[in-house]
Amino acid sequence: MKKVIILLMLSILLIPCYVKAEEADNKEKSITEQNDSTTNEESNNKESDTLNNKNATTENTDTNGENINNDDAIDTSLIPNATAGILMDATTGEIIFEKNKDEQVAVASMTKMVAQIIILEQIEAGKIKWNDIVTASANASGMGGSQIYLTTGEKMTVEDMMKGISMASANDATVAMAEFIAGSEVEFVEMMNTKVKELGLKNTFFKNCTGLDEDGHYSSAYDMAVIARELLKHEKILEFSSVYEDYLREDTDNKFWLVNTNKLVRFYEGADGLKTGHTDAAKYCLAATAKRDDLRLIAIVLGEENSQVRNSETMSLLDYGFNNYKIEILKTTDDIVKEISLDKATSPKISLVPLNDIAILSKKSADTKKYAYDIKITNNNLPLKIGDEVGKIIIKDSNNEKIKEEILTVTENIDKLNFLELFGKTITDMMVGNMNFV
Repeated sequence: MKKVIILLMLSILLIPCYVKAEEADNKEKSITEQNDSTTNEESNNKESDTLNNKNATTENTDTNGENINNDDAIDTSLIPNATAGILMDATTGEIIFEKNKDEQVAVASMTKMVAQIIILEQIEAGKIKWNDIVTASANASGMGGSQIYLTTGEKMTVEDMMKGISMASANDATVAMAEFIAGSEVEFVEMMNTKVKELGLKNTFFKNCTGLDEDGHYSSAYDMAVIARELLKHEKILEFSSVYEDYLREDTDNKFWLVNTNKLVRFYEGADGLKTGHTDAAKYCLAATAKRDDLRLIAIVLGEENSQVRNSETMSLLDYGFNNYKIEILKTTDDIVKEISLDKATSPKISLVPLNDIAILSKKSADTKKYAYDIKITNNNLPLKIGDEVGKIIIKDSNNEKIKEEILTVTENIDKLNFLELFGKTITDMMVGNMNFV
């Protein structure tokens, strides 16, 4: 009994030393490990449309969201009729092709992609639910253009409103959701412009949530591609945008047939989204995405004269990308790249994963390469939650040169032990001889 009392007294006196020692022990050193992944070869794709074989050319950089082509002159023949356009790899954000990518133009209903992002964020945060009932105001039901013909006072679920926005590009449903979430369209548009700023976009500003023509309402091909990429991070969107036809008010006398305005989801291999647009100022626009094997592309065309040319030139962009490029996924967000221990943490082992998939985009003609990576711990301050930056994973080529890096985060929320938990752990460590001193 005397030994137990002595141990208890010693543990109380030694806790401050133990806490200081923990900080010294948890300073992580950078480690380098050889990545044993092999290149994923793209399978031969059967194309449904004639490919324009002229190469798109752009400047070569290695930064995220920049061009990877290195030809000498810009070739816009893939989309000769479009005012502007871009082809982007969705995983890395790298640009494969561009034409007037930063020109500020009207983008019509492609505006609604930002509204969709906000709706999905509200769902994921638990602020609204798919089965919540939305009541259409006179303002919402009075919207012109594309619509699902809401009547004033009509009630519809959030899920059905999202169907109307995603498939029919419904202005009335978009305004109804804006009012449901923010109280008014004006307040919702402020949320949209805030989101645009968070994404770092400099050529986008919205005056309304629908994309109807209005002075001072504009975006660009590049900004639209970044917005589309952000929208695709919410995988739920594809459950709406990939459907070609559906119904609203199905069990009523006012059954409404929805047909997707994006015809590529039916006629182009791998296409599953995203958003069309058409107004007098914007002409015909499209943000399209398609995936084959691991490669997902985002194609944007703006200012086309009609929907047929819009669809044709969008497919030319996608064909070019799938025929000429491959992607190697080095690490996914589910791959644990390192485990660390923090003595004051509620979990004995903390698993670190990339915040985003880590991938290498290259020409199909490029040689297979091997990569190594360094892991650096930058933050071990508790508590930690999913999405917090804990470290970085740095990808290096065979010349030991950095080619990209990605943030590391935790797989679960980690709290700090309270006093009683820390006291109990201290006693246990003393008993098993696992005590550290400075």
